[in-house]
This record gives sequence, structure tokens and C-alpha cells, in this order.
Amino acid sequence: MNQARIAGRIGRRLPVQPPFARRLFHQHIIHPQPLWRSPTPTHFPRQEMRPWPAGSNAIHNVPTIRTISFYRVLPNLAVKLVRIPAMLGGAVIGGLAYVQYQATQAGNYALDVLQKGGNWASDTAGGLFGGAKDIAEQTRTGWERTKDELGIANWWRQQFQSDGVASGTGRESGGPGSEPPKQSRKAAAVAATGAALGFTELEDDDESGEEAARDDQMMVLTKKMIEIRSMLQMIGKSDTLLLPSIVVIGFQSSGKSSVLEAIVGHEFLPKGSNMITRRPIELTLVNTPNATAEYGEFPALGLGKITDFSQIQKTLTDLNLAVPASECVSDSPIQLSIYSRNVPDLSLIDLPGYILIHSEGQPPELSQKIDDLCEKYIQSPNVILAISDAPSDLANSAALRACMRVDPRGERTIGVVTKMDLVEPSRGASILRNRDYPLRLGYVGVVSRVPQQSGGIFSRGSGSFTDSVTNNEAAYFSAHPSEFGTGSELSVGISTLRKKLMRVLEQTMAASLQSTSDAVQQELEEATYEYKVQYNDRPLSAESYLAESLDAFKHSFKEFAESFGRAKVREILKGELDQRVLDLLAQRYWNKPVDDLTPSLPEPDPLSALPKAALDSVYWHRKLDASTSSLTKLGIGRLATTVVANALQSEVDRLIAQSTFASHPFAQQAITAASTGILNERFLGTSDQVENCIKPYKYEIEVTDSEWANGRQEITSVLNHELKACEAAVKAVENDFGGKRKLQDVMSYIDRIRKGEVVLEGNGVGGAGGFSAALLAKGREALFLRDRATILRMRIAALKTSQCSNPASKYACPEIFLDVVANKLTSTAVLFLNVELLSEFYYNFPRELDRRLGRGLAKSEVERFAREDRKVRGHLDAIRRKELLEKVLGKMKTLNLLEERERGEGHREAAVGGGKAVGTGNGRKRSWTIV
Repeated sequence: MNQARIAGRIGRRLPVQPPFARRLFHQHIIHPQPLWRSPTPTHFPRQEMRPWPAGSNAIHNVPTIRTISFYRVLPNLAVKLVRIPAMLGGAVIGGLAYVQYQATQAGNYALDVLQKGGNWASDTAGGLFGGAKDIAEQTRTGWERTKDELGIANWWRQQFQSDGVASGTGRESGGPGSEPPKQSRKAAAVAATGAALGFTELEDDDESGEEAARDDQMMVLTKKMIEIRSMLQMIGKSDTLLLPSIVVIGFQSSGKSSVLEAIVGHEFLPKGSNMITRRPIELTLVNTPNATAEYGEFPALGLGKITDFSQIQKTLTDLNLAVPASECVSDSPIQLSIYSRNVPDLSLIDLPGYILIHSEGQPPELSQKIDDLCEKYIQSPNVILAISDAPSDLANSAALRACMRVDPRGERTIGVVTKMDLVEPSRGASILRNRDYPLRLGYVGVVSRVPQQSGGIFSRGSGSFTDSVTNNEAAYFSAHPSEFGTGSELSVGISTLRKKLMRVLEQTMAASLQSTSDAVQQELEEATYEYKVQYNDRPLSAESYLAESLDAFKHSFKEFAESFGRAKVREILKGELDQRVLDLLAQRYWNKPVDDLTPSLPEPDPLSALPKAALDSVYWHRKLDASTSSLTKLGIGRLATTVVANALQSEVDRLIAQSTFASHPFAQQAITAASTGILNERFLGTSDQVENCIKPYKYEIEVTDSEWANGRQEITSVLNHELKACEAAVKAVENDFGGKRKLQDVMSYIDRIRKGEVVLEGNGVGGAGGFSAALLAKGREALFLRDRATILRMRIAALKTSQCSNPASKYACPEIFLDVVANKLTSTAVLFLNVELLSEFYYNFPRELDRRLGRGLAKSEVERFAREDRKVRGHLDAIRRKELLEKVLGKMKTLNLLEERERGEGHREAAVGGGKAVGTGNGRKRSWTIV
């Protein structure tokens, strides 16, 4: 695409360059036409003086490049010299330009002197600039009145309309009809001087509306293809589904970061020593013409829009330093997108810089790792941006050496020579004309460094980063017009590099468009077949999967709530209290474990004597009263609430394990948090209510005959269950011993010791009677279980007698009375547990699920939830891949239609122009082509 039209189309997208910078860095191919016959009058630039604030030192507001400036006077002087021979006028203007450059250097040298005389200089400069302004205004008015009457030489007119004045680099000649060499050289001197003085760029404004519309479509092409490239990156890592990018390679400290930052207009890349760039940085620049804010995004990190570029720099530094020092480089790319009205649409990849030797602490194979990483990215069809610095010999450039391996003909390599201001201008020009390492896309020389700020009157001021870079480059290249001027045919400047990158990337992407479109079509067919075979064309989304899973879980919870009612709560709580009753009976009535081998002491009131004990026996009365008090003052409210809450939580965990949420840790955590939150909220209130309601039973308990009968039946069942447990434990000990007979021998020996029939020396820690200490411990356990089983059989038999048939015998049958008390406590607690805990839990839990897993989740969280399941993740990936491929293919078809239309219009223009590609009749060539 013609670069003049590019600059015209993007408008405010790219930073506005100073006039002389545009003159130097922009290239246009314009055939000469009469100056005065142009449809649009040509005006020389006129800049209004900006008033200084009161009390300020005016000399400090003067930019460095305009120190003691003659720029405002020279255009008027040139106009007055129109009638003087061209050679004399060119010599005078060129001399004044040289004086201007030397004055700039002298101004920097005499900084301190000028600061001391700041007050005097302020007044003088004000008068001088004011007079210059008046002279410029008068000259412009006179020029407008007399320009039609002046007899300007034909060669002078041609120079103002030729390539030499309008182009940025002077790559093309003036075309046919040029003046003889001697006269052309004179005109070229004036044209070069005009470029250095900053004449406003002459634009050809007579292009047709149809041509302008076609240019706009071409501008959209790169943006659309970069969007397609980003979508292809999301699809997968297939080599056939990648559009080309611009890969930046070069030695460390060769200026790679400075070039990229100059293109972007911000300092954002990581800087430091000991190899900061350790991962590829995939940089996507997106031009946003209507946006005022500039920001960056890390798509893979989800950090949102970052407007502070220092924060972007910090994030990039952290991501790079996260690579272990033992590895130093990683092929895992960092994706960064920058959106700004001041950047072109480009896709760049910044790679770690080449090194010659590794430093201490770095692996010996680091150099080879970097070479392999760069080799991977510079393969076709990517465009290579080979960075080399001017002070170094190109023969030693690792970037060019790598390019020669993968691109021996130099067809997709752009050479960039940095630090041009650090070598002699003649040597710099010689490097850019390099014939030893020719590249089809050529070399571009840049300075790309921000000038050092001295803090004095020539400091950079508050200008943007881009302006500082371009001004610094313009000051250097315009000071050497013979080496870098219009006649040199050299490409210099960041602005020129920007446009070259846009054009080359556009052409390279367009060249691979058809092959990529075919590959996308093939991938789409495979994805459609996979989707049909594996998933039966069943639609699925993360939202629908979550909704289905949540509905199924709530349905299961509803079934559980219907079954887990008052009866279930009573069963659970009664079982817990039965166990507490058994503990009290074992503590106060039954035998104790055999802890040692000492002889047992006789009991004054053994349990076997209870059936024959007197009804008014104080001993047995106090035993039962103490046991009842312990049961009622157990903390039933807290115990009952804890038991039921734990039961509810266990059921919720069971439902989770049986649902689709079993493979979703995120959902499990949310459901568990919902249930525990409700239970914890209701715990204290429920336990207090239950405790208050069972207080009467702490003082007096009345038992009816029906309650006694029920208690008698229930406790008999409980004791039978306990007896079976004892017998099972004895069986387990027998198995550990290796047989019942051996266990009987040990138990008999322990019985004789406890009865005093055998005197044991010591405590039997080291064994006794031919048995080891371990066998004696097992024997004591078996003896305890045997005695417990004997007591249980005795008490079960006693409960079946007539003595335990009515409540009057509660002291002779304490098991029945304690069971009746447990029943009364259970019935009372269940009433309040049902109201205070169960009802609230069943009502709030589904709503809490909706809040935590339904409408309360962000889209990213829903996606994360669904992708936790491997099968669902595969299903979603298949659908997403298919949809992305369809979307990409649709965009590519649109671009193919644009290509066909452009190609057809090009053929028609060629036919009209007699076989030559013409634009709008003004001699411009179309720079956008599909290879």
C-alpha cells in the first residue's frame, strides 16, 4: 500500500512526526508535475508562537533542536532567492543549515553559560521570535499575491513536486524527464536542504473516492488477519494453523528492546543484567483509532486492562524471572496485547538475545538453548527482524547468521541497524548499503534511543517517548543530508521501519492466506467428524452443564430431605444416648478392665447381689441417682445439635460423592461451605433451645407403665447388641492368639494370679509363667471381655424377670430406667431440632446453592467449573474448536473476496494503463500485493 496513503488513512493512529522527520523518513513515489498547477495550493509551514507563562524563563521552553533557530526565517529567505541562480541559493541555504546544526552543538556545550544569562536571553529571544513571526506573516501575504506573476524556472518547479522533496528516503529517482545531471545535482542540494528545514509534505489529494475506499480496505486487512492469528492460537498448536508474525532476534544489548519500545511508544519491556528476557514474548499491537486510553492485556493471565506501562514492565519481568536460573530460557510464550491509537497493527515475537559465552550460574548449554529457541521461531512463514548494532561488524552478527540458515535468499528478512549515531555517518551509510549480506527487504538504520536528559535548557521536556525518539533521530539524520538524504536511497528512522513492517507483514500474511484457509477447512472437517462420532452432535455449554448438574443435585437433596425427618433424627439421637447409657452402666455397675496382674479385691456390693438387695438400699439408690444426673446434665442440647448437624453434613457429602460434582473440587468446596455455613449459623440457637426444654428432667422424672414397657424392650435389645459385640471381640482375640485353647491357658494363669493361687514376682512386665508380656496383655483383655459378657447375660436374664416388670423396681433394674430417661430426652430434643435446625436447613440450603453455584458465579468461574471434569472438558473443547474454526473460515472467506476484488481491479487498471499498474493517474504505484 502506498505509504503516503497509509499515513493519510490512519490519521491520528500513528504519532505525528515533526515536519523534517516526516520528510526524511516517509517515502512516496510521485512523478513530477508543475508546482503551480496542483489542485491544492502548497503552503509553507507556519507555527504560531506559544505565549510563555508570566515569570517563567522563556529560554527554558526552547526545544534542544531549535537552539538559536533559523528555521522560521529560512523559508522566507528561500522564497526571496527564487530569482537568484539555483546554485547560489542552494549554497546559501545549505550553509545556513550547517550553521544551524553547529549552533545546536554549541548550545549544548555552552549550557551553563546560557543559564547564567537566562533573564537577558529571555527578553532578547522574545523580541527576536516576535519579529520573525511578523516577517513570516508579511512574506506569506506577499507570496500569495505575487505567486501567479513570478516566472519560476521549470527545474525549480519540478524539484518541489519530485520524489526528492516528497519522499522520506529518496529510494526512487525523479522518473523520466529529469534534468541533466549537473542541474539535477544542484536541485537535489536544494531539495535536501528543504527536507532538513522541515518543509511540509506535499500530498497528492486528487485520488478518487474509489481508490481511497480500496486503501481503507487494505488497511483493514492486517487488523483482520491479526485477529485471525489470535483465534488460530486459541485453537491449538498446529503448524498449519498459524499466520506469520515478525520475529525479533539479535545479540543481547544490540538494541532489540529499544526498537520495539520505539515502535510501541512506551518503555514496557523488562530490563536489567544477567539475561532478563527468558521467555518468548508474543506481542500483538492493535490500533484503536477511536480510543483515548492506551492499555495492555495479558490474555492468559486475566489481569484485565493495565494502563500503567511500568506495571506491564514489572509483570513481564516477574514472568521472565519465574523461569529457574538453572534453565534460564523457556519456550513457553508470554502473550501480551497492546491497544493504542498510536501503534500500528502488528504481530511481533521478541526472543531472548543471542550470547557468546554463559556467565557464572548459567548452564553451559544456554547458548545452544537460545539458538534452538530462535531457530524454532524463525522458520517460514514468519518474517525475521534481524537486529544488529552499527558499531559491530555485520560479519559477526548472530542474527544474520541465523537468517542465512533458514532464509538464504533473504526474502523474508528485514535488517535493522541500531545505534547509527555511534559510528561515523559515512560508515553508517556504508552499512545500510551492504552488498556482502544482501536482503531482499533491505536494511533500515535507526537510532531509537531516547537522548539523555541533562535537566538544563535543552532537556527533552514533557514530550512523549515516541516524539523524543523521532526528534533525536531526525536531528541526527537531517544533520547529514549527503549520507542519509534524498539522494542516498537509504531507509532510516523508526517511522520508516514501522511502515515497512506493516507492509511486509501484510504481504506475508496475504501470501499465506490461501494455504491457511485450506488448512482451516481441513481442520474443520476433522473437528466436525470428531464431534459427531464422539459426542453425537450433542450441544453442551459450561452454563448448561452447571445448570443440569445443579438441578440433579437439588433433586437428590429433596429426596433426602423427605426421608430424613423427625423419625430419622430420633433414631440417630436415641442411638447416641443409648451409647451414653452403656457408658454410665459400665462406669457405675459393670466390671472394670484388668489393668495389671495383682490379686483383685472383693467387692462389698457386687452386681450379682442387686436382684436380692433391699428396696430401700441407699447404695443402689445413690448409684442410680448419680447415673441419672450424669445423663440429664450431659449437655443434651449441644450433644443433640452436634449429632444431627454431623449427620446432615455426612448426608450432603454422600450426595456430592454420588453426583456429577464428585469430579469438581470447586463445586464440592462451594456446596460444603453452603451447608456448614447454615448449620453453624443455627447451631447455638438450636442447642440453647433444646437445653432449656430438657431442664425439668434434671430434677424429677415420672415414668408411666407404657414408657417402662417400651424402655424394657429397647434396653434388652441394646444389651443383646452389646453382648454380641463382646463375643465378637473375644473371637478376634482368639484369632490373634492362634486358637482358643492357647488363649484359655493364658486366661487360666491370670485367673489364678488374681485369686491369689499363684504368687507373681514383679509385675509381669517381662513375662511370667512361660508367657510373654504381649500374651499376658492379650490374656487380660480377653479376661475382661469374658467377664463383661457374663455380666451382660446376667442382666439380660434379670430384665426378663417379673422383678423388672414395673417402674417401682427402677433401682433393681437401672438399665430400664436410664433408657426411659434417654427416650424422654430424645423426644423433647427432636421437637426443637426439627423446628430450629431441620426446617431452616431444608429451606435455605437450595437457595444458598443457587447463590454460590448459580447466579453468583462469574462466566470465568462457570467455565473453570465445567472444565474440571475431563470428559466435559473434551466435549467443550470439541465444540469450541469447531465454532472457532467456523468463525475463522468465515473471516478468511471475507478476506479472500477482498483479495479477489483487489486483484480484479488491478487487472482492470493494468488493462486501462496499457499493461502497467496505475493508480489514479498520478503515477503512484500500489504497494499492497498478494504474492
